[in-house]
Amino acid sequence: MPDHLHRLLALRSGSLATLLKRIKARSAQAINREFGLSGQLRQCAYHDRAMRRDDDLQAMARYVVANPLCAELIPKLADYPLRDAV
Repeated sequence: MPDHLHRLLALRSGSLATLLKRIKARSAQAINREFGLSGQLRQCAYHDRAMRRDDDLQAMARYVVANPLCAELIPKLADYPLRDAV
């Protein structure tokens, strides 16, 4: 997605806030380096949701995979390389 990111994560240790801070910092550094930019790239806020059952996880995974189609970034789901990830 050009304006946001979806991730399905299972934490082994630590906090989600710390992990996301690291992911955002490292990706911002790489993007800034690649394009000769500086400064903050991403918003600090995030939205999380706990998946308590397998069917909740499967439904969320389907939502994530279908998101580029819903945003009209791809003409059909068959064009998306991660379509079989669920």
